[in-house]
Amino acid sequence: QVEVVESGGGSVQDGGSLRLSCAASGFTRSPYSMAWFRQFPGKEREGVATIYFIGSYTYYVDSVKGRFTISREVPKNTIYLQMNSLKPDASAMYYCAAKTSTFGAPWWTSSEYDHWGRGTQVAVSS
Repeated sequence: QVEVVESGGGSVQDGGSLRLSCAASGFTRSPYSMAWFRQFPGKEREGVATIYFIGSYTYYVDSVKGRFTISREVPKNTIYLQMNSLKPDASAMYYCAAKTSTFGAPWWTSSEYDHWGRGTQVAVSS
């Protein structure tokens, strides 16, 4: 019954901004954390940012620090990713993930997450 749905992707020019949203529904309680991942064609899925639902901890992959901001609304089990100063190399399918508890691996480990959205595509043109 758990569903994770991303939205907000699209096409943007070099230097532009996008705001992604992800709503997770069907949880009996708040998730342990949620995260944004992205995947380039032919590449492994990589963690972009995560936010915890207790303590408001956030972590980012180094390449997006200072340009991307993750935030959340706990009662709605919803997270956002504000992406500024976008470059073409940010073009990817962006996925939202949620997990009900920690399994001990680093946050960027995709197998840690129980639930995934189907992705929203981001295309940055020069």
